[in-house]
Amino acid sequence: MPDKQLTIEQLLTMLAQTPTRITTLTAELTPAQAQAAPSPGEWSANDVLAHLRACADVWGGYIMTILTEDKPTVKVVNPRSWIKKTNYPTLDFAPSLHSFVTQRAALLAAMEALPPEGWSRTLIAEWYGRTAERSVHNYAWRLAVHERSHIKQMERTAKAISGNNQP
Repeated sequence: MPDKQLTIEQLLTMLAQTPTRITTLTAELTPAQAQAAPSPGEWSANDVLAHLRACADVWGGYIMTILTEDKPTVKVVNPRSWIKKTNYPTLDFAPSLHSFVTQRAALLAAMEALPPEGWSRTLIAEWYGRTAERSVHNYAWRLAVHERSHIKQMERTAKAISGNNQP
């Protein structure tokens, strides 16, 4: 997969851009619009943000664990399961976005301070009797690439809800 070759700088840039993109895309939405889905079965801007926050909690949490422990072993948590343990889907959009922005700033500060070899630090991920070694780079890649598709989704959602179909 070509994205696996993303550099540290590219990953940091992509991860830094996500909060800014969300803020820009949703700046004109009212609180009610942020909670509204464009059509039945689709996600609202708030649903997308809740999902991104759950992914950031899980995958960003793994990064922080790798940075604070020497080759830890963790039980894998699926962000879709994790979100059920949070109140993210029911939070108002603006304070939820603020929390996401604050969390991302802390994660970026930790990753920006890493020397290049720090991106190779790992943990052992366990799930369903299997294990795999995962690095800071792997989880940063996972976050950045996953967020890219959801930013496009949020853009479509915000345009549909606000009635602004301009490119």
